[in-house]
Amino acid sequence: MSRMFPARSFVGRWVLPVWVGAASLLVSALVLGSVSALGSPARSARTESITESAHLRLTSKQGFTLNEQGAATGTIAGVIYIHLHIANNHGDVSAEVNIYPHGGGSLSGQGTASYSVDGPVASFSGKLSITRGSGKYAGAHASGLHFDGSIERRDDAVTVRLSGSLSV
Repeated sequence: MSRMFPARSFVGRWVLPVWVGAASLLVSALVLGSVSALGSPARSARTESITESAHLRLTSKQGFTLNEQGAATGTIAGVIYIHLHIANNHGDVSAEVNIYPHGGGSLSGQGTASYSVDGPVASFSGKLSITRGSGKYAGAHASGLHFDGSIERRDDAVTVRLSGSLSV
């Protein structure tokens, strides 16, 4: 019996430090795994000043709704689609806008504007909000963007400008 105690104390001296070391490694692995599972830190929103313009062509027309498409140039160049809903005899126009930048992603929004006719040209001016974004514009939003343009009444071609601050 006396021989077993020294052997036990020798083993006991090694078992406890090995067990503590293994437990430390396990805790470290769990902590590091939890941190990496959280992913990269959230990017902070930044504000971009944008100025866009586009010359659009009519793709279809339904009553007082003009569906337009063209190339947007400016801060966010790409393809732009606009649905203009003209309120007959009310002097208002509402718009749904979708922009697909060349670098990927998309921006979508709605706006309203006052509308006036002067001979062969109708003009509008108002405000637009960006309510959705995807891809590199995920989470993008803006309100109160300046939105104006003109409509050539002979062929319904639209020129549009958009400017203001966009949070990305």
